[in-house]
Amino acid sequence: MNQSKKGVVLITGASAGMGKATAELLLEKGYIVYGAARRVDKMKDLEVKGAKILAMDVTDEQSMVDGVNQIIKEQGRIDVLFNNAGYGSYGAVEDVSLDEAKRQFEVNLFGLSRLTQLVLPHMRKQRSGKIINNSSMGGKVYTPLGAWYHATKHALEGYSDCLRFEVAQFGIDVVIIEPGSIESEWNDITLENVQKTSGHTAYAKMTKAFVDMSKRAPKSTSPKVIAEIVLRAIESKKPKTRYVAGQFAKPLIALRKLVSDRMYDGILYRMFKMK
Repeated sequence: MNQSKKGVVLITGASAGMGKATAELLLEKGYIVYGAARRVDKMKDLEVKGAKILAMDVTDEQSMVDGVNQIIKEQGRIDVLFNNAGYGSYGAVEDVSLDEAKRQFEVNLFGLSRLTQLVLPHMRKQRSGKIINNSSMGGKVYTPLGAWYHATKHALEGYSDCLRFEVAQFGIDVVIIEPGSIESEWNDITLENVQKTSGHTAYAKMTKAFVDMSKRAPKSTSPKVIAEIVLRAIESKKPKTRYVAGQFAKPLIALRKLVSDRMYDGILYRMFKMK
């Protein structure tokens, strides 16, 4: 970590939710923060608070190359990459187009991986750095109609484990965050999309049960909780490989470890009142 300053941090998906909350907290703590997102207008408030804003789409190679080059030109280093950008594509496997499935992987895994590739040479050169990948409790459990979303998060878990092993020799830490239900635009967008995709198909009953259950769920956790965990991981000399936080995350992950597949299926059926 740069000792003359708190450090230089690049955050993707900084226009809302966990990305924005993390950017705000790190700015308060004195870090140099580069907030990256497609919706630049949604980051103007961060800019007022001192963040440097990048127009970046993790499915657009040139925008990522330009963003990393700008940070290196202006700061000479990148100390932390928080790979936070992502979205949830929900719908029955039979209903979701393969084009949409591929886009889910492009955003949640391949874009994240390409940006990591661009940052790693600079971290290796400085012999330090932290790569924090925002996974989900969905990387350890599953819920109805989320096959492609869960597939990306399960893949990210394995990807991060291999990456951690490879780059440790260069003084680089890789950390996985596994949030539960967090206050964000994610929930509303997911519910809207799942109804469009499977609300009028053979899976309409399951879709209705999923939407109804989601609307009855307790209030989600503030994204500030995840921001605090990211800060803890950044400032720890030896961070955990995984951090779990947010509504439902710890109990569901623990439950998944304890019960069989069939038992877990049965619990989901009862939770979503599908039997």
